[in-house]
Amino acid sequence: MKKFKPISWIIGASVLLLVVATLSLLWGQYPITLDTLISYLQFKVFGGVGNDTFTMLDNIILQIRLPRVLLAILIGSALATSGAAFQAMFVNPLVSPGILGVLAGASFGAAMGMLISDQWFVVQLLAFAFGFVAVGVAVLIGTMVTNSRSTVMLVLGGVISSALFTSLLSIIKYLADPYSTLPAIVYWLMGSLTMADLHGVLLISVPMLASVIGLIVLGKYFDLMSLGDEEAKALGINVTMVRLGAIILATIASSLSVVMAGIIGWIGLIIPHIIRMAVGPSHRLLMPLSAIVGGAFLLLADTISRLAFSVEVPIGILTSLIGIPVFIIVLKNARAAWN
Repeated sequence: MKKFKPISWIIGASVLLLVVATLSLLWGQYPITLDTLISYLQFKVFGGVGNDTFTMLDNIILQIRLPRVLLAILIGSALATSGAAFQAMFVNPLVSPGILGVLAGASFGAAMGMLISDQWFVVQLLAFAFGFVAVGVAVLIGTMVTNSRSTVMLVLGGVISSALFTSLLSIIKYLADPYSTLPAIVYWLMGSLTMADLHGVLLISVPMLASVIGLIVLGKYFDLMSLGDEEAKALGINVTMVRLGAIILATIASSLSVVMAGIIGWIGLIIPHIIRMAVGPSHRLLMPLSAIVGGAFLLLADTISRLAFSVEVPIGILTSLIGIPVFIIVLKNARAAWN
């Protein structure tokens, strides 16, 4: 079987992402032809004589579809690279971005924001802040119990932190108005990209892209850390600093995904497995491919959620329905790919 070069995988995945993004811009309640889209892009880039169609496309593309496309790519990339990084750090194929409690903490923060304020920026700020608080609690428990930096204790700290903030979230739901606030909290927790706007997406794109790129750069260290901490230290790797940097970057990326779109599961778990089966365990290639394919996967799921039914299905539900059978399929070969 012919072995593809890393650059071939990157180019192939990028073409896939470009195709899915183009289809997502074209498909919708108001379908747009490819020729119309090309003419519109030429008009926006080179100028010329506009018409009523282009004015309408300004609203459809720039205000509605493009923000969702960009946000889906950002969140899919962030969750997939975070999942791949955590799986590498903990040397565990069952780890996902929520292992240290970031998703539970951010969910609690957002729900509390909806309970105490009707300002959306308060909700987003509390979601981001409590994502970090939850990870801080996990790290504190993991280091306090054994006075060491064992990855096992860190995982147990994450389990405790997740349970704590899930319980606090239940209290918030119990206290919320059952006719207004509670439905809003429940719908938001299902995950949705309907709140995407171009200004907000551009604002968070800088920290999210920086986090994703940072995790990709750390990929070369993950390969050495997968040999074990002692072996990595013997090869000159500062394991503590690499692990701390990866946790911070993955927490920023995961928290911002919750801030913008609620809880979207399974991407951080299944995408790294699929990529690992295709290209092998080397994180130098696995990390950038996870970013590209993760973005394409969430974008495709969002497009299906908009068009497959008469009403839009929350994307968190759809990713779960897709992710479960996909994970069962890849699970058969996951062990060989991981090794």
